[in-house]
Amino acid sequence: MLKFEKRLKLFLFLIAIATVFCVTNTAKTQVKEGETLEKIIAVVGDEFITLSDLNAQVFLMKQSNPSINTEDPDLRKKILDALINEKLIITRAIEDSITVSDEEVEQRWEFQLQQYLQYYGSEKRLEDIFGMSINQIKYESGEIIKKKLLAEKVQQKKLMNVKTSPTEVDDFYKLYKDSIETIPAQIELFHIVRFVSASPRAKEEIYNLARRVRDSLIAGGDFAEFAKRYSQDPGSAASGGDLGWFQKGKLIREFEKAAFDLLPGQISQPVETPFGYHLILLVDKRKDSLLTKHILFKIGESNEEADATKKFLLALRDSVLAGKNFEVLAKKYSEEKETQGFGGFIGKVPLAKIPANWQDIVTKLKVGEVSEPQIYTTDKNKPAFNILYKKSYIPEHKPTLEGDRKEIEEMALNYKRMQIMQEWVAELRTKMYWEIKNQ
Repeated sequence: MLKFEKRLKLFLFLIAIATVFCVTNTAKTQVKEGETLEKIIAVVGDEFITLSDLNAQVFLMKQSNPSINTEDPDLRKKILDALINEKLIITRAIEDSITVSDEEVEQRWEFQLQQYLQYYGSEKRLEDIFGMSINQIKYESGEIIKKKLLAEKVQQKKLMNVKTSPTEVDDFYKLYKDSIETIPAQIELFHIVRFVSASPRAKEEIYNLARRVRDSLIAGGDFAEFAKRYSQDPGSAASGGDLGWFQKGKLIREFEKAAFDLLPGQISQPVETPFGYHLILLVDKRKDSLLTKHILFKIGESNEEADATKKFLLALRDSVLAGKNFEVLAKKYSEEKETQGFGGFIGKVPLAKIPANWQDIVTKLKVGEVSEPQIYTTDKNKPAFNILYKKSYIPEHKPTLEGDRKEIEEMALNYKRMQIMQEWVAELRTKMYWEIKNQ
């Protein structure tokens, strides 16, 4: 948590390897009348950087810091440099044969979508802002996400063995202690997550419904009308299930395989994906792309199954109140893999950054107490509940080696990583082709 000048420098450098959600429509709001949206302003190897790319990044930065001057030539040059760095890193990742799977792209898309839905409130609001359907946004962002993941992977490979010694941490603190910001009041939070799983009976009922709808379609039913009536995909139901053209590799693997096996005009048997069961109509097919419609039947969870999940969490809560260690129980029973191995540790969360839906719960909990089960949503297709454990309250304070060594170690490690990446990118700039065009 260095002061603004240092954080700005770090942001400008790492903006290229951070995952951001950026589509052309975002940039349009920043383009002046008469500008050419796709004007090429830089070339890196076989890749181009356009004016819209630069304007989109300036726009994103403006959102996090409204006081910046978006026309500041120095700022725009620094952001362009960051974009060039991104292209250099991605090119190097490809040269090193680093790959990204469709599943990884899909997971990142879902994570990013949930973040935007939390911020904007609804899919409809998001579609209005970007001027396109959720499926179109997903399509437009697919290649961007893939490249960001490539950059992350090559960065991870480069930095995976970087460590800091106790002496380096001490030296970092001595050098920057006056620049390190006051740590705001924090709450140390842990949780246990349990997903609500549909019973085999519930899955069978949805599968049978999909089969019956398919039989009606084969008998002459209108696919578009049936999609409007039955489909639970809010992004396509209103348009008769139309998904438009998708290039190979842009759809979920199970969906894509079933669709490519069809002939134009054919309707698939129910195809199971993480979203539920799909009936797929292949409208047209080219060598590397598909034009499809679908009807989605989500695999719902009954009240009975939700109640069973909550009862399980209540039993764990009672165990903690009886003296059991929360972190031990989290390692054994939590189903969120990102936090399970750390005993359910969410982090030392600043009060101002506690999610709105947790604010009231966390505020009322006393240190050492565990909440009642509550709805927990990280993936709209995987309903879940969690219980929160408030382990400690940490007042606002200036960081010290004695009380905040772990946090200072992280700062020192990030600083060391930043230096290594800066040196590496500087080396790439001397070995790889790049050029800034006249703007």
